[in-house]
Amino acid sequence: MSVQTVIDPTPGLVEEAKRVLPGGSFGNMPAEVILREGKGGRVWDEAGREYVDFLLGSGPMFIGHAHPEVTAAIQEQVPLGTTYFGNNRHGIALAKAICEAVPCADQVRFVCSGTEADLYAMRAARAYRKRDKILKFEGGYHGMSDYALMSLAPKNPGNFPRATPDSAGIPKSVADEMLVSAFNDLEMFEGLIKEHKDELAGVIIEPFQRLIPPKPGFLQGVRKITQEHGIPLIFDEVVTGFRFSYGGAQEYYGVTPDLCTLGKIVGGGFALAAIAGNADIMKHFDRLAMADEDFLFQVGTLSGNPVASIAGLATLEILKRPGAYEQVFKTGRTLMSALSDLLKKHGVKAQVIGEPPLFDILFTDQPVKDYRDTLKADKAMATKFNKLLRERGLMKGESKYYVSLAHTQADIDQTIKAWDEALKLL
Repeated sequence: MSVQTVIDPTPGLVEEAKRVLPGGSFGNMPAEVILREGKGGRVWDEAGREYVDFLLGSGPMFIGHAHPEVTAAIQEQVPLGTTYFGNNRHGIALAKAICEAVPCADQVRFVCSGTEADLYAMRAARAYRKRDKILKFEGGYHGMSDYALMSLAPKNPGNFPRATPDSAGIPKSVADEMLVSAFNDLEMFEGLIKEHKDELAGVIIEPFQRLIPPKPGFLQGVRKITQEHGIPLIFDEVVTGFRFSYGGAQEYYGVTPDLCTLGKIVGGGFALAAIAGNADIMKHFDRLAMADEDFLFQVGTLSGNPVASIAGLATLEILKRPGAYEQVFKTGRTLMSALSDLLKKHGVKAQVIGEPPLFDILFTDQPVKDYRDTLKADKAMATKFNKLLRERGLMKGESKYYVSLAHTQADIDQTIKAWDEALKLL
């Protein structure tokens, strides 16, 4: 009887990737991570290794990979065409669903990525206020535009409110158009608003910044101060939209902005994002409603395409069902509690921060209230821990555990076992 040898294609693919891709990757994960398949809460790599998946495509696959209802909806649409450029009924229905779900949304404009959504939201605020400057919070991620890549992750943070670029290729002049405040510091924020209110077009904020929850009263204070000065408030909900609740972080935290951006979950795993907000600001996208100098020009070849729209609609229908969010939060709480207990058991100086649908471990025992506090964490330890976990069948990014509706008790058990083994080695 012959024994069949299974050849791992990964080394050859990695070599080919390094030849044709800068760094051998798409810029997201290490070149060695080449994934072949996803189903439910798990993924498989090209060598056939199976992982509990907490990467979830960087968040979109909130109901799990290849959900049969989403797959069926897509398969029904694809033979009819994948994009038209003109309106389609699925895109209109998805816009309606967003307006019904999201507190700030009177109207929606579709784009293809969170980067685009954040860029256009800032541009809409400028068109509305007829001002140029945008205030953001240090460490806040708002995509890959020049404006967003100011003070996202400065290795040597400068003095507030001066912005510092996080990438090569950004014009020096961009720093003059952005102001930077500290997350969770309402006193600093109020001072900056009072000083710069006549220059500011808007404020953009992740209501839950990367992994850091807002302190009680912080978002409410930001909303009150911006309202007092007539400055549009933008919630970047590309990550938190439809994740923290069906109405997003604005429903979860009870604070309604003027505009928000959505992505990831809302496209059901396809390239779709959106700007949503009150009609007074959104009308700047309408050529017939605005004078030429006030019109905000925006078109996109694949914006609101029918395949992404129907995938998003099918995803939202599943999330509307009773018990969906309760299940995700139960899974997340179980995992967060178990990880905290294991850190104590093994005497590791670290803490679990975040919310049940989205959390991670920071290797520091110091309080974490803003971006600069995260710099106290031991990044080398985190990298080593993540590598140990991948070897034990857990797939996650450099930071964040994304929890899905598809994660099972078996996934939870395997995760806790992997954490226990990896922490012993640390």
